[in-house]
Amino acid sequence: VASEGKLRAIAVSGPFGAVKEQACGLYAQTLAEQGFLTIAFDPSFTGESGGEPRYSSSMDINTEDFCAAVDYLSCREDVDAEHIGILGICGWGGIAINAAALDPRIKATASVTLYNLTRVTQKGYFDSMDEEARHALKMQLAAKRTEEFRSGKILPQGGLPEKAPDNAPDFVKQYVAYYKNPKRGYHPRSLNSNTGWNITTQLMRLNVSLWDFASEVRTPVIIVHGEKAHSRYFGEEAYKKLTSGKYASNKELFIVPGATHCDLYDGGDKNYIPRGKLTEFFKTNL
Repeated sequence: VASEGKLRAIAVSGPFGAVKEQACGLYAQTLAEQGFLTIAFDPSFTGESGGEPRYSSSMDINTEDFCAAVDYLSCREDVDAEHIGILGICGWGGIAINAAALDPRIKATASVTLYNLTRVTQKGYFDSMDEEARHALKMQLAAKRTEEFRSGKILPQGGLPEKAPDNAPDFVKQYVAYYKNPKRGYHPRSLNSNTGWNITTQLMRLNVSLWDFASEVRTPVIIVHGEKAHSRYFGEEAYKKLTSGKYASNKELFIVPGATHCDLYDGGDKNYIPRGKLTEFFKTNL
């Protein structure tokens, strides 16, 4: 129980390339309605947060973003600093695990429909990229970096299509259905709704590993994933790493029956977000 007159607090961010007005705002609002003080924030270089060059990512800086949110919450007079948690969605679910391994002020971590951004960059979806393909990507990105320095212009990837081609993978169709639909997730500041990340921001993910110290996370972690999510294997990987050491007993993998990756952004068409489960997790562990 938090100290009298002070609230348990949760910092929320994600998905990767989204803004606070999208999925993380929804999760923050839901948890606030259950009595937590919550903050939904835009990561560095995106949305209404600062940082140059715009639309870039960095696993160390983005991990620091969660720690900075904990700084802020810890110093609020209405927050009990000993009862702060974090919730990360999609790529930010993976970053949340890294933050939990780094910052013992984080007392509980929820990771929803998560990605391992370093694994998917280095190995492609479903580990389809071999060393030759990885070298070709490095060559392409290095050449692009030279071009950007010469021209002084950093180039975006181009973002999602307005309409997914018929032969596109199902998960691409799901992303388009969420990020391009004003009735679901479209937002003018969202990278995924518009021009996408900078092309060369992938470079520094090619030789770092996001979860090296996941087994040393001592505090409770819940991983929530959709049964039918293309990214489910990332959640299973995270759970395996988290439970590979001596702190396995307070870790949980919760699979939502029938849900895809993006169903856990806004609930999809069947209210898939396990609000009760997440509320119970934070009430028990904060």
